Amino acid sequence: QVQLVESGGGLVQAGGSLRLSCAASGRISSRYAMGWFRQAPGKEREFVAALSWTGASTYYADSVKGRFTVSRDNAKNTGYLQMNSLKPEDTAVYYCASDSSGAVVRGTIVEYYNIWGQGTQVTVSS
Repeated sequence: QVQLVESGGGLVQAGGSLRLSCAASGRISSRYAMGWFRQAPGKEREFVAALSWTGASTYYADSVKGRFTVSRDNAKNTGYLQMNSLKPEDTAVYYCASDSSGAVVRGTIVEYYNIWGQGTQVTVSS
């Protein structure tokens, strides 16, 4: 079974940056697409970004496009979410997730991703 562990969250002022990491461990036997989601209090979990196994295909929510960059290092089994120009509305618990069905991104909905990390809190102060 594959486990995902996020790290890198914290408190930052508006306009600042954070880089989240997502380390995969366990029985990683196939290529998988990776996604990032976030959930603010009282709101549903929403899509943030996703990328294919090779990293050649990336997808972003309109709300983060141009500010966030998703990447991965498959040799390290680690994915990254670089977040720049952070806004108070970016405050949420951020989750990484993998879609073990294949190497390409099937979509941006929660149901496509079957393995999830525990989440890391990101708080942006105004």
